[in-house]
Amino acid sequence: MKHIRNFSIIAHIDHGKSTLADRLIQYAGLVEDRQFRNQILDTMDIERERGITIKSQTVTLPYKARDGQEYLLNLIDTPGHVDFSYEVSRALASCEGVLLLVDAAQGVQAQTLANLYAALEQNLTIIPVINKIDLPSADIERVKEQIEIDLGLDSDDVLLCSAKEGIGIEDIFEGIVERIPPPQGHPDQPLTALIFDAQYDPFRGTVVSCRVFDGMVRPGDKIRLMFNGATHQVEETGIFRLVREPSERLSAGEVGYLIAGIKTVSDTRIGDTVTLDANPVKAALPGFKEVKPVVFSSVYPISSDDYQDLAESLEKYKLNDAALVYQKDSSAALGQGFRCGFLGLLHLEIVQERLEREYNLAIIMTMPSVQYRYTLKTGETILVDNPQDYPDPMNIALSEEPYIRAGILIPESFVGNIMTLCRERRGENSQYSYPTPGRVEIKIDLPLAEVIYDFYDKLKSLTKGYGSFDYDLIGYRPSDLVKLDILVNGQKVDALSLMVNRDRARTRAVQICDRLKEEIPRQMFKIAIQGAIGGQIIARSTVSAFRKDVTAKCYGGDITRKRKLLEKQKAGKKRMKMVGAVEIPQGAFVAVLKTDKD
Repeated sequence: MKHIRNFSIIAHIDHGKSTLADRLIQYAGLVEDRQFRNQILDTMDIERERGITIKSQTVTLPYKARDGQEYLLNLIDTPGHVDFSYEVSRALASCEGVLLLVDAAQGVQAQTLANLYAALEQNLTIIPVINKIDLPSADIERVKEQIEIDLGLDSDDVLLCSAKEGIGIEDIFEGIVERIPPPQGHPDQPLTALIFDAQYDPFRGTVVSCRVFDGMVRPGDKIRLMFNGATHQVEETGIFRLVREPSERLSAGEVGYLIAGIKTVSDTRIGDTVTLDANPVKAALPGFKEVKPVVFSSVYPISSDDYQDLAESLEKYKLNDAALVYQKDSSAALGQGFRCGFLGLLHLEIVQERLEREYNLAIIMTMPSVQYRYTLKTGETILVDNPQDYPDPMNIALSEEPYIRAGILIPESFVGNIMTLCRERRGENSQYSYPTPGRVEIKIDLPLAEVIYDFYDKLKSLTKGYGSFDYDLIGYRPSDLVKLDILVNGQKVDALSLMVNRDRARTRAVQICDRLKEEIPRQMFKIAIQGAIGGQIIARSTVSAFRKDVTAKCYGGDITRKRKLLEKQKAGKKRMKMVGAVEIPQGAFVAVLKTDKD
């Protein structure tokens, strides 16, 4: 155990985490140059295109130190986005130390701070590393000052590197060996292992990534998962060397995988404790919690014939992503589909993209919604995430919506724009701090429903890409919520209904009506598109009719002849409107979800 080190790399988005992991893997000689590719730990196409880590990976790096000793360094990679913060916390709980990466040009940003606090909560050793020192705009002294003042870390301990150019990689290896303590634990104690990730193998079932704190596990042992009490027989144990490498056992202090014939990923819970069935540990490891979905949306196939394919694809997708929850749903406009729950808006986008790419599905997703809480006059409390389940307004005693505490870090020159945006989105309790000259950190409470729509896109465009955004859920607060219905030709379109705060209802109704007006094709009669709360119409757009010139054959003569023909046409159009059905094209549902044109 003296020669094992378990560490993770934490950083703000785009500070070079995956590139540094690439260089460490190359330096350790795990991959030949001809087989190497950038972002080698990112296995999905979406990760490589967007430059983000969605699914955390683990790799064991062999390293011969300057003192001649052989070490095994376990790098536990973490996702970078706020949606996956629970997975990050479990990965950090499996380590003894972290490399805190800071961009030499950008300096300390919002998630640098958030990740630092997460590491400090786990009592980890923190090694600050300044990356991208080869950039012309790198300001190493300023960033060292930020690390000293903002993060409270000693700037003399900072390591300098350029992950892209491979500068300073050996110093990082030596820093890990010298500064991060070896793991503690006893191989003789009952088995205690923490699950920090799981992925699905179509031939072997679930491959569980775990960190062993005490005891040991071998193939043939009977293990117990403490959350659901399920028992399984271990078929294989091993370590990660880019590919899985079987070993005789996993013992205290080691990070590796075990395969035990577990059918689906959702049978294992991230943060759960694994122990031996014959000699169980008394208490599970602390910090476990069930991940709850935050954003809800319904998924429908564009063609109703594809419903069965969608059902099978979601089932297969769920094998790999335990965080996705779904149940059957139906809509008068869109037919049969599924109501899905996601960890956040990025998670929703990833699920949508992967369903379209990996399973070749053409799907429509309804307006994202959050989970509202209603207290009825009977005293009963219900949670509602689907506008179709909105209770009768006469029975509601109190309506509440979820709030978040947002941390926004921006250059000073953009404060006015961002505060206007936050006020538009019903922000309250704002606090300012100036972590460094020229940079402002704004802490503000916002309704989650206002953030999931297009807040992040607006923030990025208003700050020219320099703004960063992080948030925590802080609970429910009272809000005047109403159900906004969209009527087309007097018919309610339930797929476009949404729950919204009364003050924002008119703005949203006007946006949707105007967008639908552009998408719905013209008919021989006028089509009214209306936004309504109950029986009250609050917004309207009209798609004008095609008009045949029935008076063309009248040249001169009495005006009553023309009037008679126009009255006849008017009566015909009225009758046509009563029986005519307006087909809403599929593109209209997608267009409504898009952000404002500005």
